[in-house]
Amino acid sequence: MALRLPSALRPLRPLRPLATAKPLAQQARWLAAHVPPVTQSSRGPGTAMVFLNMGGPSTVDEVGDFLSRLFSDADLIPLGRLQNYVGPLISKRRTPKIQAQYQAIGGGSPIRKWSEHQCEEMCKLLDEISPETAPHKPYVAFRYANPLTEETYRRMLADGFGGGRGGRAVAFTQYPQYSCSTTGSSLNELWKWRQRLEGKAAGAPLDGGAADGTIRWSVIDRWPAHPGLVEAFAQNIEAKLLEYPEDRRDKVVLLFSAHSLPMSVVNRGDPYPAEVAATVHAVMHRLNHANPWRLCYQSQVGPQPWLGPQTSTTVEDYIAKGQKDLLLIPIAFTSDHIETLFELDEEVIGGSGHAETVKRVDSLNGSPVFIRALADLAKDHLASGVSCSVQMGLRCPGCKSERCAESKKFFANQRL
Repeated sequence: MALRLPSALRPLRPLRPLATAKPLAQQARWLAAHVPPVTQSSRGPGTAMVFLNMGGPSTVDEVGDFLSRLFSDADLIPLGRLQNYVGPLISKRRTPKIQAQYQAIGGGSPIRKWSEHQCEEMCKLLDEISPETAPHKPYVAFRYANPLTEETYRRMLADGFGGGRGGRAVAFTQYPQYSCSTTGSSLNELWKWRQRLEGKAAGAPLDGGAADGTIRWSVIDRWPAHPGLVEAFAQNIEAKLLEYPEDRRDKVVLLFSAHSLPMSVVNRGDPYPAEVAATVHAVMHRLNHANPWRLCYQSQVGPQPWLGPQTSTTVEDYIAKGQKDLLLIPIAFTSDHIETLFELDEEVIGGSGHAETVKRVDSLNGSPVFIRALADLAKDHLASGVSCSVQMGLRCPGCKSERCAESKKFFANQRL
């Protein structure tokens, strides 16, 4: 996924009886989506393309472990010195409720399925358009769910990358807009396992590179206004607008929804709000500003001030004002998961009382336009010779994390 906390983190409240919910086929639309099989070239180690994301439990039984890891991450949810004690207590308390939510969307999150599909399809295109860096091998590394970053790193070593053999790898964040809480946390975790598996324990220099036989890493750390991403969002919006009567179509209010952040994180200097706004502006420019729009935020947690307005209250307020044609656009997510399938579909739209006029744009999922955008972005990065963006090297003005500083320094100093 920006502090893109799942709905799991919001205060407990009773789950609506399943008898009043939508039919299962509507709740779990992702189950009906066909994901075509993908084949990959087996020539040599090539280039590893590693998709980074928060992840989600693929089954109801994985929910407890997922929440435990999530609440233990101080980059995402800072709980102070009692992090390792309080985190497991909170996750244990919330597990039954969140298990019911995942059961309501089909028994688990589809994010692993879509992430693996997107990465595999991207690698197929990369083999064609960037033969000099082929074969491109797809990997997914999740922060809180399987496959975890450690598992993926060990699999890369087993596949012939690093371990004295060198090889090139790209850490490709699937959060288009950068936040220290999401992309930053994922990169900190990747850096940690690199140091444990190829760094100090292996006796290799900490900066890495071809000379010591460790994996040469580079990072695609943000891409909020990439033309292909913008086009994929715009086409999905245009398709959903066709479901409204023609005489009302240009008056539908577009509500771009991104995961919120605590204002303490915003005030620390996190770049996420500006980058989300950049995505929205680029999409509206592509749409010729044909509809009115607002940017709102979902998944506020706890009593402290958060970046707003909240998506749920925004929908309620517009309906109270008589504006019932509303189109929700999950602008900071690249595939379906609990925040789209349950929080937006079930809680916001299902609870609005106007499901026939309050709709949600389809997530990017298997969109060929989106996958082509991923391939184009990766090709340009591989050809650039840079290890990461200029922005990534700049710490937030209020940053106090030395781990963040060391992680940024490592990736910025990689020799490609």
